[in-house]
Amino acid sequence: MAKLFQEIRRHRQKEFDLTFLVMDPGYNRENRALIESNAEALGIPITIFESTIFDTVDTIEKSPCYLCARMRRGYLYSKAKELGCNKIALGHHYDDVIETILMGMIHGAQIQTMMPKLHSTNFEGMELIRPLYLVREADICAWRDYNDLHFLQCACHFTDTCTTCHVDGTTSSKRLETKKLIAELKKTNPFVESNIFSSMENVNLDTVIEYKKNGVRHNFLDEY
Repeated sequence: MAKLFQEIRRHRQKEFDLTFLVMDPGYNRENRALIESNAEALGIPITIFESTIFDTVDTIEKSPCYLCARMRRGYLYSKAKELGCNKIALGHHYDDVIETILMGMIHGAQIQTMMPKLHSTNFEGMELIRPLYLVREADICAWRDYNDLHFLQCACHFTDTCTTCHVDGTTSSKRLETKKLIAELKKTNPFVESNIFSSMENVNLDTVIEYKKNGVRHNFLDEY
């Protein structure tokens, strides 16, 4: 994503300023070096700042992923605003979106999606954007391999020590389980991924029991 932004700016397709911001939440020396090596290979001048997120979430016995993600975003918002930025761009892709939709339904008893952009509720004037929203994970991996790059999966202390880690480096996380479920469903329905994605564009409120808008619950009985 950083390279895409760099190329767009280089060819003057859009006028904007860029800061390539990297947060080190407590990486070990090897993982920190990998990030720096990737940036150097791509010619991307990164700005790295440290946080203690890994140490903080280390105290949580079960999977700390949700808290870790929220803390990462908060640190990025804060540092970006300090540097005079008005947006942060995250690298979530198409596959992340459909996995999040299913995870919310199966594990959270809710229907929601990752938004392509949204205004920050805690940092005034800041916005979050997801430029890779329509890009498939397989295409990103193909680009990575073509450029002989190596990406970090998570690299947190939890995945280093968890008892559900597999020899291929993956873990028995809810997201991985959901990814496997989608792959299984695709065997009988080749359109399952696009159908999940498009379902968030085809919500019929006339057939929804209850929904929330701006934090207020609305029930179909309110207007029955």
